[in-house]
Amino acid sequence: MPQPAAPPADRVPDAPPAPRPPVPSPASVGAAPTAPAASEFAPLLRAVRGQGLLDRRVGWYARGIGVNLLALAAVVTGVALAGGSWWVLLLAPPLALLSARAAFFGHDAGHAQITGNRRAGRIVQLVHADLLLGMSRAWWNDKHNRHHANPNHVDKDPDVAADVLVFTQRQAVGRTGPRGWLTRHQAWLFFPLTTLEGIALKVYGFRAVFTGGTGRRRDRERLVEAVLLTAHVAGYTALLFASMPPVRALLFALLHQMVLGLHLGMAFAPNHKGMEMPDEEHGRDWGHLRRQVLTSRNIRGGPVTDWLLGGLNYQIEHHLFPSMPRPHLRLARPLVRAHCRDLGLPYTETGLLDSYRQALGHLHEVGEPLRDSGAVRGTV
Repeated sequence: MPQPAAPPADRVPDAPPAPRPPVPSPASVGAAPTAPAASEFAPLLRAVRGQGLLDRRVGWYARGIGVNLLALAAVVTGVALAGGSWWVLLLAPPLALLSARAAFFGHDAGHAQITGNRRAGRIVQLVHADLLLGMSRAWWNDKHNRHHANPNHVDKDPDVAADVLVFTQRQAVGRTGPRGWLTRHQAWLFFPLTTLEGIALKVYGFRAVFTGGTGRRRDRERLVEAVLLTAHVAGYTALLFASMPPVRALLFALLHQMVLGLHLGMAFAPNHKGMEMPDEEHGRDWGHLRRQVLTSRNIRGGPVTDWLLGGLNYQIEHHLFPSMPRPHLRLARPLVRAHCRDLGLPYTETGLLDSYRQALGHLHEVGEPLRDSGAVRGTV
C-alpha cells in the first residue's frame, strides 16, 4: 500500500468550518483568496499522483467484495433455514447492512475506483446495483455524475432539487398543504423519511429502465438491466415467500428495506447538507478545488467509521478525486488538508453526531419562514 509522506502535525491544523448560512450569499466565502482555478488544483493533483494514490487497488476490492458476497450468502441461507420462526426477522438488519456494502461497492465501480477496465467495472456495478439491490445502474450513474459535476448547486445538482425535502428558503417559498407541512417539520422527519430511501431507489430505477430513452445502444443496456432487475425481484420474492408465511415475509421485507434506507441515508446526509450552495451567481467563478471543497464535509473516525460509511466520510477527497480507490482516501486527506491550509481555504471536518446536528440544523432553518407564516395564521 503506498504511504504518502504526510506533512508534520503542526502544519496540518484543523481549519475553521466553512460558513453555512441558510441562504448562501457571495460574501459567505469572502475570506478565501482568489486564485486561478487551474493553479489551485494542479499542485495537489501532482502530489497525489506522485504518491501513487490514484493507482487502482484491485486486490483490496476483490477481497472486500468476496467477503461481502460470502456474508450475503450466509444470511440468505439463514433466512431460508429460519423462515419457519419469527426469529428470522432478526436477520433483516444484518441483510440490510450487507446490502449497503453492496451499494458502496456499486458506487465505487461506477466511479472506476475498482478497475480501469470499463467493461469489468460495468459488470461489477450491474451485479451489485441491479442484481443484488434492484437499483438501475444507468439511472444512478446519470444522477450521481450530475451531482459530482456541480455538488450542492441549487439549479444543477439533482440531490438538492426541491422534492419531498427542500434545501434553500427559496425552494420553500409557496409550499402549502402537505408539502408545506413537510417543509416546516422536515428536520424532525428527515431520518424517518430515509427509511423509504431503499424503496425509492428501486422505484426510480425501475421507472427509468422501463420508460427510458431509445437508441440501439440504449435499448441493449435497458434490456440487460431489465433482465437483472426482474431477476432481483423474482429471487427476493421467491426467497421470502418460499421460506416463510406471507405476513412474515412482508414484515421481513419491510424491515430489511427500512433499515437499508436508514443506513444509506445516514451515510449520505453528512456529506453536503448545510454546506455552501452555489447558484448561477454565487460560486460562478469557482474552479474544481473550491467547487468540491467548499460544498463537502468530512467525518472524523477510524476503521469502523470508514466501514460503516463506505469511505464516504472522506467526502472532500472523494469529490476531488472521484476515481481514487477507497482505501487511498484516508491517505490523501493530510495532503488535501495541508493544501487547503496553504491556500487559506476552509476544510470542513467534524464528528459524526455533529455532522447530523449541522445537517438537521440547516433543514430546520430552511423551513423557518413557513413556520413563521404558519404561526401568524395560527396553524401548526
